[in-house]
Amino acid sequence: MIFINNTYSTDPTFNLAFEEYVFESMDQDETYFMLWQNDHAIIVGKHQNTIEEINQDFVKEQGIKVVRRLTGGGAVYHDLGNLNFTFIVNNDSGKPFDFQSFTRPVVKALQSLGVNAEFNGRNDITIDGKKFSGNSQYAKRGRVLHHGTVLFNSKLDTVQSALKVKKDKIESKGVKSVKSRVTNIADYLDPDFTLEDFKKALVSYMFEDGELKERSLTQEDIAAIKKLQEEKYATWEWNYGRSPEYNLRRERKYPCGLVTVLMTVDRGIIKDIHFYGDFFGNGDITKLEGQLVGSKPEESVLRRLLQNNDLSDYINGMTDDEFIDLMLY
Repeated sequence: MIFINNTYSTDPTFNLAFEEYVFESMDQDETYFMLWQNDHAIIVGKHQNTIEEINQDFVKEQGIKVVRRLTGGGAVYHDLGNLNFTFIVNNDSGKPFDFQSFTRPVVKALQSLGVNAEFNGRNDITIDGKKFSGNSQYAKRGRVLHHGTVLFNSKLDTVQSALKVKKDKIESKGVKSVKSRVTNIADYLDPDFTLEDFKKALVSYMFEDGELKERSLTQEDIAAIKKLQEEKYATWEWNYGRSPEYNLRRERKYPCGLVTVLMTVDRGIIKDIHFYGDFFGNGDITKLEGQLVGSKPEESVLRRLLQNNDLSDYINGMTDDEFIDLMLY
C-alpha cells in the first residue's frame, strides 16, 4: 500500500481534486492510504441539494468554502481540528459499501490509546454513543474510494451553526442538537496528545497491518490536480448546480438514509424530477430521473420501471416498496 501524506494544501477544492486524481489517474494496480486536512469548509454529499444543507448567511459571513464530493452521504464541516483519511483499493469482495473493514484501523489505533471507539450505524465511528467520524464511499470499475473524517479538536459550535440539520434526522436519532451527538476525540486523550501525535499513531498502526510505501506528489501530479480543481471542484456548477423549481416535495427517513424527491407534475405526467439526500449509491441518479420524466406517477408504472432497474445502484439499501412510498404517499 502506498501512503500519501497530503501537506500540500488545506484548500478543499484542491484536496477533493487530489482524491479523484489518485483514484482515476495513478497506478490502478496499487492501493493507497492518504491523510489530509481542509480548512474552514463544508463538504456536501454527491446527492445533496446544497442550498438545503447549509446556513448560507453564516457560510458567507465566515468565508466558509462549500464543495461537493464524489461520494454520497451527508454534509460535514471541516476545519484544521479535523483529520481526513482515504483508502483507494481494488474491490475484490464485490461489496462496495463494506464500511467496517475500512474504519477498523482508526478504531484499533484509538483503542490502543485507551479510547473506547467503535463502529456504529450505517457509517459512523463513535465514543460513548457520540459520533466523531463519518465515512463514505465511491466505486467505479472495480475500485473503491473510501474516505472518512476524524473530529480531533474541531470547533463543534461552528459545526452546529454552519449546517442546517433537518428535524427528521435529529428526531430519528433521538437527540436534540448537532452538538449533543458529536464529540472530539481529544476529550478522551491526554491533554498533551496532539493531532500530529494521532496521525503518527494511525500511520504506525497502518504499518503494522502491512508495508506502507510513502510517495510524494510530483510537479506533474500537482499541475494535473490543479487543472481538475479549476475545471470541477472550484466551480459553482459542481458545488451548487441549479436549484430546481418544483410543485411537489416529499421527504422520508428510511434505513438507507434521508431521501427527498422534488417533482413537477403537469396533467398527470412527471415533467421534471430530482432526488436528494444523504444516501449512498454509485450509479448516476440522473439516469433514473430521466426514465421517470414523461411517465405517470402511478404504482403500476413505477413498478414496471423498477423491474428494469436495480434501485440499489442509485439509492443503496432502498427497497422497491420504500421507493413507491416516497413517490406516491
